[in-house]
Order: sequence, then structure tokens, then C-alpha cells
Amino acid sequence: MRVQKTARADISFRSNGVESAAWHYRATSKTLATEKGRPCVVLAHGFGGTRDSGLEGFAEAFAAAGVDSLVFDYRTFGASAGEPRQLVDIDAQLEDYTAAVTCARTLDDVDADRVVVWGVSLSGGHVFRIAAGDQRLAGAISLTPATDGAATARLSVKHNGVGRALTTSAAGLVGAVAAARNKHPFYQPLTGHPGDPGAVNAPGAFEGYTAIAGPTWENRYTMRNALSFARYHPGREAPKISCPVLVQIADLDQSAPPLVAAETAKKLRSAEVRHYPCDHFDVYPGREWHEQVVRHQVDFLSRRLASPPPGS
Repeated sequence: MRVQKTARADISFRSNGVESAAWHYRATSKTLATEKGRPCVVLAHGFGGTRDSGLEGFAEAFAAAGVDSLVFDYRTFGASAGEPRQLVDIDAQLEDYTAAVTCARTLDDVDADRVVVWGVSLSGGHVFRIAAGDQRLAGAISLTPATDGAATARLSVKHNGVGRALTTSAAGLVGAVAAARNKHPFYQPLTGHPGDPGAVNAPGAFEGYTAIAGPTWENRYTMRNALSFARYHPGREAPKISCPVLVQIADLDQSAPPLVAAETAKKLRSAEVRHYPCDHFDVYPGREWHEQVVRHQVDFLSRRLASPPPGS
């Protein structure tokens, strides 16, 4: 699937008083437009990701299919405001996601009733929380999702050993103490090779992350609340979701447990599940499975967002 680059506009919105940077991609096709406007997908990256790290290719494909996109940076990341920098705060990210959806519904010529949330990896888990709390959403796309923090932590231990896990936990404790004492943030690498310091350091993760890294991406994150991730279980919200959900699972995923994602998908009321014989980062632009992944997303959006025929 070859897609020409699409013009985009820089916009911003506020989330709990913090300025968040975003791109608005306008659809280049009127295929899904109605008198109420065009549908829109809200996209956010995974753990430590920025909007300029591989998300453009998805938004450009959606634009060609007749769907607008709002692609944003979480607070403290990329071009968004917020301190300390590079803080992965789950509650704050969920606030940002909700604010981004609100922003999308106010964009010119966007149909507020045909908004879809899109997430990958950590944000692939976030969309379960967002969709469970917003019954107005028209759909959700969850790509290589991390739906259970404890299972993700166990997978990391498998790749890196108990010793590295204990070292990471100790670093998380140091970060939490530093935050409590209002000290400077304690940083660790975001990604590395197996056994090295890093939050995402499964085999191939360093190469995968750095291959998609955009100019605003930094290979570090603050350990202020790192110990909280294992307690995050967004997949438990699946039974509460009423909108259709496309779940795309990399069956060889070494960063987000694929079997757990599949079990989560079974709890959805309306789910389409796609499997790919690839690893976590093989779904991004330039990688082998990207075109098929995007094709399935465009197909899902085209079917789910098409206006009903007259008299239906």
C-alpha cells in the first residue's frame, strides 16, 4: 500500500492545564464524509514514544481512506509541555488521551460521533480504558497491545533475568524517593539490549525503537513512578466496551505478551482479531508487516465508519 504524504496542521490542546502538541491530518478523500463531517482517529504512541516515531505512516493511510487523524504527544514527551521531562505517568496519559478525543470532536468538519481511538503497545492498553469510559466512541484499534502490566513484567524477566529485574526495581525505588524529596529526576535508558538497563529491552527492541525514532525522541525516561506499571491492568476493562475493537496481535511479540492480548480480546463484546507472525516492532513503517497491518486498519475503519444507507 503506497500512500502519498498528506499535508498536516500543527495544533494544540490543553489537558489539566498542560499544553499538548498534536498534528491534524485532514482526509484527502471524501469517501466517508457525510453532512455531519468526516470521521477521525486519535493516535498516541506507546511507552516513551513520540508522534514523530512511526505514527505518520498510519495517519497518511487513514487520510487517503477518507479519515482525519489527530496524532499527539503525551505531556512531558516530544513537543508537548510538562515537567519533569520523559515521565511515563499512566493517569496523566489517560487524561491526555481523553482531552485529545475531546479536541478531535471539535475539529472543523469532523463528525463528533465517528471518532476512533488508536493505540500501540502501552497505549494499545490505554484504548481499553478510554473506550470503556466513553460510550460515544465509534471504535478502537489496539495494535500489539500491553493489556496487563504484571504479564509484561514477567516477560521482561524472562528476557533479562531476575538480576536485571531487581536492579530495575531498585532504580524505580530511587526514582520514587527522589520525587518524594523533590530532587532532580532519576533517569534510565528507555530501551537497550537484553540485560542492559532499559524499560523496553527485549531482543530486537533497541534496533526496532531506534529505527523509528523521530527527531524529538529521547532514549531515556524518569524512574519516578516505574514501580506502578506492573499494577496496570487495562485489559480488565474489556467487558465494559460497547464499540467495535480491532485487536492486532504480533504472535512473536517479545515486548507485549501476545497470549494475554488474545485472552483480553475474547472478553470484548464486538472484536475483530488479527494475528501476524512477527515481533513487536515489525508493524511500523518500513518493516515487513506494516502494509498488511495498515490494510486491516483501513478496512476496519471503512466498514465501521461508513454512514448507513438511507432508510436503514
